[in-house]
Amino acid sequence: MQLFYNPKLEEESKHFTFDSFESKHIVKVLRRKVGDELQITNGRGLFLFATITESDAKGCTVAITHHKKIHPTKHHLHLAVAPTKMNDRFEWFLEKATEIGVHEITPILCERSERKTVKTERYEKVIQSAMKQSFQAYLPILNPLITLAEFLEKDTQGLLFIAHCEDTERYELKRNIAPDRPITILIGPEGDFTKEEIKKAKTKDYKPVSMGKTRLRTETAAIVACTTVTLTNNG
Repeated sequence: MQLFYNPKLEEESKHFTFDSFESKHIVKVLRRKVGDELQITNGRGLFLFATITESDAKGCTVAITHHKKIHPTKHHLHLAVAPTKMNDRFEWFLEKATEIGVHEITPILCERSERKTVKTERYEKVIQSAMKQSFQAYLPILNPLITLAEFLEKDTQGLLFIAHCEDTERYELKRNIAPDRPITILIGPEGDFTKEEIKKAKTKDYKPVSMGKTRLRTETAAIVACTTVTLTNNG
C-alpha cells in the first residue's frame, strides 16, 4: 500500500479531498476506485486509514475509518550539514537520512562552502517523498540555511559533536553516543571546517569526532552519522 501525506489532517478528521495533483495520481496512475483503501500520514505521528468515496481525478474524496498514533523516538537527531557543491548529492543525503531516521536538518554556511544557496521548496519535496516511501509517520524538520556562526550561538541541548578531518585529537562517534539523548552533529563542506571554526565549536562544547579511518564526502559522512546514531538507539 502506498502512503500519502497531508499535514492538515487530525485525529478528528472524518472526510478529506485530495488536491488535483494527488487525485490524478490516485485515480489515473494507481487506478484506485470507490471502496479502495488508502493510508495517509500528517507527518506529525498520525497514520489515518481511509476508504475512497468519490473516485474523481480532480478531487478524490475519502472517508477516514480509523487512525493510529505513532509515538516519537526517545532520541532526537539533528544534523547540521553544509550543502554540497553538486545539488543532487545534497538531495541524495536528504532522501537517505529521512529513510534512515533523521529528525531535524539544518543547512549551514561555512567559510569553505562552495554552495551558498539552497532550494528549500525542492528539498521539502524530497523529504516528503522519502518519508512516504519509507512509511514513516514523522516528517523531518528542515530549517532555513544559516551560517555556522549563527548556528553555534543557538542554545542546543544534548550531545554535541563536530565531525572534521583535521589531524588532531578526535573521538569515535559510535563510542560517544548515549541512547535516548538529543544529538546534534555538525558536518562540514567538501573542504572541511577551518581550524577557527573547529576551535569555535569546541568552545561551545562540541566534541570533535571521527567516523572511521577513511576520508568521507560531506553527504557520505552525514549518512554514516545518521546510521550510527539510529543503530545505537534501535539496537
